[in-house]
This record gives sequence, structure tokens and C-alpha cells, in this order.
Amino acid sequence: MGRGGAGYARVVACAALLGLLTLLVEAAHAPWAPHPSASARADYPVALGLDAVTPAVPREGGELTVGGTLANSSDRDVTDAHVGVRIGTAGALGTRGDLAAVAARGELTEADGEEVAGHTARVGALRDRDEARFRLTLPVDELGLEKPGAYALTVTLTDGEGTVRGLARTFLPWYPGDAPEALPLRTTVLWPLTDVPHMQALALGTGERAEPVFRDDALAASLGPGGRLRRLVETGAGRPVTWVVDPDLIAQARAMVDGYRVARTPDTTDPRDTRAGEGGQAADEWLAALREAVRGREVVVLPYADLDLASLAHNDGALPASSWPSVRQGAALVEGELDVRVRGGLGWPVAGALDDRITGLARRLGLPALLTSGEGLTGAPTSPWGATDDTPVALGGSLTALTYDTTLRGLLGRRTGRVPARQRLLAETLTAVEEAPNARRGLVVVPPRELAGTPARALAEALTEGERAGWLEPTRLDAALADPTPAGAAGSPADYPLPLRATELTPRYLRSVARDERRLHTLAKVLSEAEATTGAVRAALARAVSVGWRGDRAGARAYEEGLSGFLVASTESVRLVPKSTVTVAGDSATIPVTVENGLQQAIDGVEVRVTSGRPERLSVDNGSVPVRVPRAASRTVRVEVRAHANGPVRMTARLYTTVDGRPWGDPIGFTADVREVDSGAVIIVLGGLLLIVLAVLFQLGRRRRRRAREQAEGAGETGDGPG
Repeated sequence: MGRGGAGYARVVACAALLGLLTLLVEAAHAPWAPHPSASARADYPVALGLDAVTPAVPREGGELTVGGTLANSSDRDVTDAHVGVRIGTAGALGTRGDLAAVAARGELTEADGEEVAGHTARVGALRDRDEARFRLTLPVDELGLEKPGAYALTVTLTDGEGTVRGLARTFLPWYPGDAPEALPLRTTVLWPLTDVPHMQALALGTGERAEPVFRDDALAASLGPGGRLRRLVETGAGRPVTWVVDPDLIAQARAMVDGYRVARTPDTTDPRDTRAGEGGQAADEWLAALREAVRGREVVVLPYADLDLASLAHNDGALPASSWPSVRQGAALVEGELDVRVRGGLGWPVAGALDDRITGLARRLGLPALLTSGEGLTGAPTSPWGATDDTPVALGGSLTALTYDTTLRGLLGRRTGRVPARQRLLAETLTAVEEAPNARRGLVVVPPRELAGTPARALAEALTEGERAGWLEPTRLDAALADPTPAGAAGSPADYPLPLRATELTPRYLRSVARDERRLHTLAKVLSEAEATTGAVRAALARAVSVGWRGDRAGARAYEEGLSGFLVASTESVRLVPKSTVTVAGDSATIPVTVENGLQQAIDGVEVRVTSGRPERLSVDNGSVPVRVPRAASRTVRVEVRAHANGPVRMTARLYTTVDGRPWGDPIGFTADVREVDSGAVIIVLGGLLLIVLAVLFQLGRRRRRRAREQAEGAGETGDGPG
């Protein structure tokens, strides 16, 4: 293969690798990512699912109930079967790494232990495609639980021949009342309220009656009964968690309550091409429930619309920070709506990866803290027990990075049942305590942004159970950030993870958003009440660069095109009405020029300028005329002209902004047909011509007389004298 062929092959290989990395990172950061169970990996014919381990933390002398479902997915009947419980032979697992090893096991092994005798649930026959439920209760004292810690709990379905046909693994935390006293794990749990952007920049109507337009009505379902955001509020209420809120989500919910429209197509630019939204009541109920849930709790706000800090930082200069609502504005909005004191400014880069460009942008935005997985961060102390103790790291310039637990973040993003997720969370936290019972350790739990209802409930239950048992100590975010802070630094952008880079908003897309920002600046010059429009568009600009678009470039593009189309249509709505010919009668007259305003508010920042193509025939007296046009109306101004001769004259009219004299829109050309210039003007013109002719004749006469004298004098000097 020649050099060209080899180069081409390398390009293709790199492109394929980049595509694979993109898919992997999108899958890694998608909420609720599918995660196969151990039984699926082992290819057992019966799927065994756990939906009850009660109590979650057993007590001495009590009973443990295990229940769940069975589904025979094979074409063979399972007969004379029963469900049993096994406790791992390793006893209390020593490290969090041991937990991961147990969870990764496939088929049943000796390490799973023997079935607890005498306490099984008979199933009988399970035909092909049959489903059944099981439930068994057994004394805790017969489980062989000794020292405090997390124990591997294996539930198996065994047929009459002694063959295991189904298997599920989970964990059983054991923390008896007489356990050696250990320092509780200081646990900070963040409770995120974020969503994909829905509200656009345009609105139907003006002032207090204006109804904002949403690109879809999906938010109504999420805020309504059974919706994701409704379940998050209901589950988090009363829990010792720190609420992390996107101010834009609160703004969108409030807009829905006050009345909103839904676009018939996501990229519409016409607010009339909409229908009434149906989620006003759901949004009102959600806000009321949220106010009650956050009362007395810590509330922290993200940058408005949850800005994609990494995408913006890696395209430094594409958008000025002034394009978006400030951190202070976002905090004030949430405080006013939820009636709660708010901590402002928590940055959340995608996957928690940092570099010095991201930290630089955070400082410019005025963010005091960043959440990080530790990727790209130096200075975070590591634990000698194999896990990272979550701790704040000072990055200079009043900026602090707070590391969070990546294992728990991954668990909360998997598609698994509530009970297995809860038991694993309890096992992780208890094992972290037992790794070093005399050490003061901290844990920060940061779920995925779009935390789903099932893992949210698992997390809430684990927090309650762990606190009740005594090994968890819920902690506020401000307390976690106040811990002794070592100095650290963020790495170079060259070391930023390539899979994350592959999913960022593209430079081309960000340039389009920057162009929209410039269009807003231009539009604001002519508006009589620019503040409302400017605020709405700046919020939309922030939504256009939200983390919510990660993995959905088509959605981001459609949203930005809608924003761009709105700004272009708004600018083009202020224009001069074209005309072809206007008649000018007399030497002094006015030419009418009509300005049309299709916006929903008045304009007063423009002026009309008219120029003449033949000023010696038709001159303009007042070339610049300011104009104010009411909303959705037109107004005609009159430009004074003075005619000097009959006949057609080509004219040009154009709008200009009064604040800086820049042209607005395209010029229009028309013909001024000058007729019946009055006699006074004609006489003046003819008189001028006559004077010119007389002057010429006078000069010619003088020239002839001078020449005649010269000839006569010459003849006298050369003739005969007297005799």
C-alpha cells in the first residue's frame, strides 16, 4: 500500500475510533443506562428479580423477608422448584473493591455459600414463559452474621434435580447494636432538579399578557403525577439532602403556571403557529410541592440552564459570559419563587472532568465551587483503603473543587431494581465505614443529572436506613466545602478525556449561537422596551448551550435554529414598505416613506434616510427622519425635497439605528417623477441661462473691438507720411 493509501486507512481508523468513543461516552452519561444482571450474564433460564429485602438492615432476633419475581424465558419447564437464600462464605466484606468483585460474579460458586436449610419457598412447576412470585421469611439469627459489615446475599431458584435455574445477588448490611463504636460516615447527598430545555425565546402577546412558547409539552408530563420531576420532589421531601436546582427549570415551571403556548413544530418562529399548553396546573402543583420539600433544607443553584462548561471553555471566546443570566440572577429567581434562602453558584462539568480552561471559565462566571470526579485534578488526597475520600480542593481565586464518589454515581445510573440498588448503596457506605472505623471520612453522592424515580427512591431509602442504623451522618454541602482544604490544580486541556471531548457541542454550533447573540444586540437597539426581549433571548442563549443537549445534537440544532429564526424574523419584521414610483408636483414637496413594524412591541430606535441619485434635479432637505412605530403597525414619515427640473429621478431610502447610525435591513429604491415645476423656478433657470448668454456675447464683442483697434493702429504705423 502506498503512502496515500496508508494515510487514508489511518484517517478511517481514527474516524471509526472517534465514533466508537462517542457512543461509549454517550452511553456512559445517559441516565438509566441498561446494566445486565448477574443471572443474565450466567445465562440462567429463569430471570429472578428481587423486589423485597425487609428490613433493609436486619435486627438481632428479628426476621428477614426476601421476595421477588420469577420468569421462565426458556422453552423447558422447571419442575419441583424452590427458592433459597445463601450467605457468602467470606463473611463481612472488607473493602468496597470486594463488593464490586461479588457484584461482577456470574454463575453460582462455592463463595456464595450453602443454602440456609429449612427456610425455602416452594415454587412447584414453572412452565415455559410462565411467571410467578415468591416470598420467604427466615430468622436473622440463622444467617451466620457476626462482625459488622456488608454480606453477600445470593437468592437462587433450584429445581427438583438440584440444578440452579435462576440466580440474583444483592447485599445484606449488618450493624448490630453492640457493634464496636465507629465514626459515622459524613455523607453529603445532592438532589438534582434539571431537565432538557423546553422554553423558547418567542412569545405570543406583550407585557403581562405575553405567553411564552415551548418547543414541546414534555415538561408537563414530567411535572405531573407520576412524572420524573414530580417523583423526585415527592421522594426527596423530608430527606436530609442538598437540593441542586437549575434556575431555568423554575422559570419554565412559573411560565407554565402563568399561561404558555406549545409550538406545532419545534423550530417555529411564528408565535401564532402554536396551541395552548396543558401543563399549567401540573406546574403549579409541582412548585407548591417543591416549596414544601425544600423548606428548612439547603438549596444550591447551578448556572442558569445548567451551562455546558466544558464545551464553552474549550471554545474560549465563542460566547461572552455576559450573554447569559448571571449566577446572582439565577439565585434571586429561585429564592423568590421557592421562598427559601439559596446558595449561589455550583458548577457541574460533564462527568466531573476538569482542566484549567474549565476552571478559568468558572472564575469568570463567578462560581465559587465545582463538582468533580477527580479526573484532571491534582491535590486530592487518596485513601490508603482503596477508595477516594471526598474532599474539597482549593484551586485558587476563591474557587473550590469538591470530589464526589464515582462508584455511587454509576450505580444510580444503571437500570436495576429499587431493592438491589438500595442494598448496594447501604453496603457501599457501611463498608466505607468498616474499612477505617476510627477515621473521619466523607462521602459526596452526586447522582446523574436526570435522576430517575426508581434510583432516587433507592438512594433516599438507603440514606434513611443508614442514618437510622447509625453509620451515616447526613451533611450539608456547605459543611463539606468547609473541611480543611488542600491546594490543588486542574490539568491541561491536552489531557482532557477524548471520549468526553467527542460529545461536546461543536465549534460550528457555538459559532451559530454567538451569531445569535450579535443579532440580539442589534435587535435591542430599536426596541422601545428592550429589557423583556433581551432577558428572554439571553435565557434562550443559555438554554442553547445547556448540558441537556449532550448526546442529542439534532435536538440542540433544532433549538438553535428556532432561536436563530426568531431573531432573523424579528429583525426582518422592521422594514421599509417597497414602492416603485412617487410623483413630485411643484418645486417643493414631500415624499412619503412607510415603516412597517411586525413586532409585538413598539420601536423607536430607527430613522429614515433618503438620498437622491440626481441632487441637481431633486435635492433632499431633511435626509434623516426619526420614526416611532407602535407594535404590529406601520407609520409613514414625510421627507422634504426640492425640485429643480422636471423628469424622473432615482431615489434610495434606508433605515438606520439612531444609537450608532448603522444601517438596518436592505435599502429600497424608487423613482421620483418630478412634474410641473412652477414658472418662478423656470424663469429663474431661464434668467440664469440668459445672463450666461449675454455675458458670452459681451465678451465676444469686446474681443472683436479690441482686435479691430489693434489692426487700425498697425496700419497707421506702416503707411506714407505728409508731403
